Amino acid sequence: MSLALENKTSTSQNLISLLNSTAEKNTIIGFEQIGEALQYIEASGIPTAKNEEYKYCNTDAILRKEFKQIGNKFSTPATLPSFDAAINVYMINGRFHSVAGAEKGIVISSLEEAAGSSANGALVKEHLAVHALPSSDAFTAINTAYCQNGVFIRIERNTAIQLPVFIHHITQAVETAFINPRTLIVAESGSNCTVVDFYHAAEGANYFSTHTSEIVVKENAHLNHLRIQAEKENAFSVHTIEAVQSADSTYDASTFIFGGNLVRNNHLVRLLGKNIESHLNGLIIGTKNRLIDNHTYIDHAMPNCNSNELYKGVAYDKATIVFNGKIMVRRDAQKTNAYQSSKNILMSDDATVNTKPQLEIYADDVKCSHGTSTGKVDEEALFYLKARGIGDTSARKLLLQAFAQELIDKVEIPALQENILNLFEASLN
Repeated sequence: MSLALENKTSTSQNLISLLNSTAEKNTIIGFEQIGEALQYIEASGIPTAKNEEYKYCNTDAILRKEFKQIGNKFSTPATLPSFDAAINVYMINGRFHSVAGAEKGIVISSLEEAAGSSANGALVKEHLAVHALPSSDAFTAINTAYCQNGVFIRIERNTAIQLPVFIHHITQAVETAFINPRTLIVAESGSNCTVVDFYHAAEGANYFSTHTSEIVVKENAHLNHLRIQAEKENAFSVHTIEAVQSADSTYDASTFIFGGNLVRNNHLVRLLGKNIESHLNGLIIGTKNRLIDNHTYIDHAMPNCNSNELYKGVAYDKATIVFNGKIMVRRDAQKTNAYQSSKNILMSDDATVNTKPQLEIYADDVKCSHGTSTGKVDEEALFYLKARGIGDTSARKLLLQAFAQELIDKVEIPALQENILNLFEASLN
């Protein structure tokens, strides 16, 4: 099928030309889903600022360059990043590369290997491209049609994995590149695990990435999911995370963003059983001309569930930070407790923060609230510190660290917490 989008923007044509000619369609997702994805791209095109969901996210900036498919061509870096006392998984230029470390009760492999195995093939077929529907978003559709060998993680039933799993996403492309990583995580009933997505990029790497993750948290399972996005100035990325939870499960998700030219995160969580806990947290530092856009959607479909959401942002220079969060409480979701908060600090008169917290409630026995605040550094607190001999720059950094510490403290891995704190402090410089 060849895509023809004559009525779309000229910058979109750069990407469409790539999809028609050089991009390699994947072999791990079914033909039906690929066909649905291609039809959606043809019908809807690439979203622009005229699309309400992308009102503040200028995707034309992503498409201005002529990206090239990387394919299998890459060289393994001389030194791979790693964390001690952890299972380290490596994705290089959007493709599964290797695993270092192991623990009983967890399966980690390429999606291609998992799809072809007797033990995991049915699980891949049941969940891959089923929760993140190709017809839900243009970039999810692109990823569905053109992703290459991604990563598969299965935490086996009633297993508590002691070591955290670090997925290192390494991009080393020098030319403008187009990569489409894919992740499928299945936490089976009664399991417990921590998974960390860590995004690295070599200096000078230029790329557009569509990363789609599908996360399945079964009955009474607990998944702690952390994401550290510390990419370089020439990184343009759209990330979609679709998590589905069953009864009595817990999903804790924290996102830390310290880099990237344009970062768009779509984080959707569906609570499909009773007595579910969901927590979404985010810390964003925007500098220079960066655009960082976070959209969240928490769907309460069943009763007696709790969700909490806290996003904090600091905007410097001419950066733009966007938070658009929606909580849906459906008719059957009685006794729902749902709270959402967005707090932001402007460090420059030229910086911009756009926030839009939303509640859509169809049940009558619920406790729900949302709020947002945007302002500058507390001048009274700043004066207090400076009156005690602390310089202006140091005093501002102390106040910002106090602002961010609540979220950093939620990271229970000491080495990772220290790493995040170092990235935070470096971004303030």
